Amino acid sequence: MKPKSDRSLTDVQLTRITNWLAGIALFALLLWGGRILWLRIGYTYTNDAQVTQYINPIISRVGGYIVSVHFKDHQSVKRGDTLLLIDNREYKYEADQASASIHKENAEISVLGSQKEILQAEHESLEKSIVAAQARVTKQQLEYDRYKFLFDEKSATAQQLEDIKASLDVYKSELASLQYKLEAAQDRVYDVDVKKGVLHAEKVRLSAAANRKHLDVGYTVIRAPYDGQVGKRSIEKGQMVNPGEVLGFLVNAETPIWVTANFKETQLRYLNLDARVKVVADAYPDETFYGRIISISPATGSSFSLLPPDNATGNFVKIVQRVPVRIELDKGKGATKLRSGMNVNVSVAKK
Repeated sequence: MKPKSDRSLTDVQLTRITNWLAGIALFALLLWGGRILWLRIGYTYTNDAQVTQYINPIISRVGGYIVSVHFKDHQSVKRGDTLLLIDNREYKYEADQASASIHKENAEISVLGSQKEILQAEHESLEKSIVAAQARVTKQQLEYDRYKFLFDEKSATAQQLEDIKASLDVYKSELASLQYKLEAAQDRVYDVDVKKGVLHAEKVRLSAAANRKHLDVGYTVIRAPYDGQVGKRSIEKGQMVNPGEVLGFLVNAETPIWVTANFKETQLRYLNLDARVKVVADAYPDETFYGRIISISPATGSSFSLLPPDNATGNFVKIVQRVPVRIELDKGKGATKLRSGMNVNVSVAKK
């Protein structure tokens, strides 16, 4: 059995140690409470904030079998890098067929051009024939007038006058026939011009269709639209894809990273555009990031919901609303550590 003095000494030591520990804990609590109080007094704070980046889907604009995939999970890519290839043989055949149709239209237009030249030559020949026929008619008319005068003077016989009159009628008929042929030739030239216009319009349509087919050929090569990082790979070679199908996601690395902080409506009076912001991520509690406020939402988050609340229903419970605030992070060292969706804590100095 231990002496009484030894037990008393042990109790004193335990009491002293306990007092020291309690004092240290109280001091730590005071420091923590003082820091929180200082933050609440000098800063507007929220922990309802997440890192955000543009995450766009990689979409196939044409359907077909995947020939090859050129990226892996979480791989960084540059603008214009080939991500995957789709079998383009069918689209090439269609594009070649459309190009052949254009060549056919060009050939038909050339044929019509040759026909128009032939018709124009016939037209010129008819014009010359008409001039000659008009000269014959004029000469025969003068001959008829002379014989008519002689017949009236009893110096020519009726038979002579009739022969001259018959020749004049023949020449006039020939002249009328040539004039009809000239009008028909003009109509044929006009018809050729109309057909050429139709063929030119068809050529324009086929050219547009051919360009569309060539676009489809280009769409079989899916490239990165900007610098970024690809998400999880979920497609393989030989897989069939449909137009509009999502083949993956690409995180945009060209645009600055920003934070979407949901402040209470009672905190908005402390927020101003271009105000400096301090950001601490849960993933890196010992590192501080900085940014600035670039926009404040024109409405609360609940106003943009599918079914916004209606306070006129009679079941009204007042709830403090949150307003999204966009904070663009500085492009300094460490900002690239943050990933979209990370939780962060945001502090804005009150002014």
